Amino acid sequence: MNFGVIGCGKMGSALVGGALRTGVLTPEKVWGYDAIAAATTEFCRTTQAKAASSLQELAGHCDTFLLATKPHQVRDVLKQLGTALGEKPALLISVAAGIPLAVMEECLPASVRVIRTMPNTPALVGKGATAYAMGSRALPEDGTAAATLFSAVGLAIATPESLLDAVTGLSGSGPAYVFVMIEALADAGVRQGLARTDAIQLAAQTLLGAASMVLETGLHPAALKDMVTSPGGTTIAGIAALEQGGLRHALHEAVSAATHRSKELSSF
Repeated sequence: MNFGVIGCGKMGSALVGGALRTGVLTPEKVWGYDAIAAATTEFCRTTQAKAASSLQELAGHCDTFLLATKPHQVRDVLKQLGTALGEKPALLISVAAGIPLAVMEECLPASVRVIRTMPNTPALVGKGATAYAMGSRALPEDGTAAATLFSAVGLAIATPESLLDAVTGLSGSGPAYVFVMIEALADAGVRQGLARTDAIQLAAQTLLGAASMVLETGLHPAALKDMVTSPGGTTIAGIAALEQGGLRHALHEAVSAATHRSKELSSF
């Protein structure tokens, strides 16, 4: 597999970096192209990949592509790529937000298979959560390739395309919700007398540790909550305050609002 990256920004660099660290890809098999030449140069410097000066050159070298451009650039980029590929069989994996599979398949020759994904920003530190949906022409081995790529930077799950808006509302936008929680917990710690730096570290590590327990034990979050909630203790007092403040409802509303907005953007 010769792997071409279209759009050498943070997400493309993070995905390739993770795949290189885990041996999924090797530098001599990776090519990068960005309309901004400086971005291509920086990508190749950090990954030791090869630089392509155009989409035409990239298409000549590669048979698998990661589309990591801005959504408004997708149609033009795909039409250029399709012209360059001709009838050459290829796989395109897109991380461009809000662009449906049907739109991408329409822009490309029938010989190009497409997978649409929704990663999130923790992929930048190897802790991402990605859902991917198969296009109508994609093969089972294409799904395996996508799962392997995104597993190099975190969790990867297959899902129907109809659920990608919900994925966007939950895990795509979710890091921002968690950052708000960390900030709020840290503020609360400062209010109780903790130093700001200590409060931020304690809050962030607490969320990281709790999340790791869910993933590593396989236990339901409610069971893990009950493990630290003793009768009449401090934790149940805190949980009662969260319920009174409507934390659960607020999170439901956040995911719902983000999902709805994702659907609106996908219809443009």
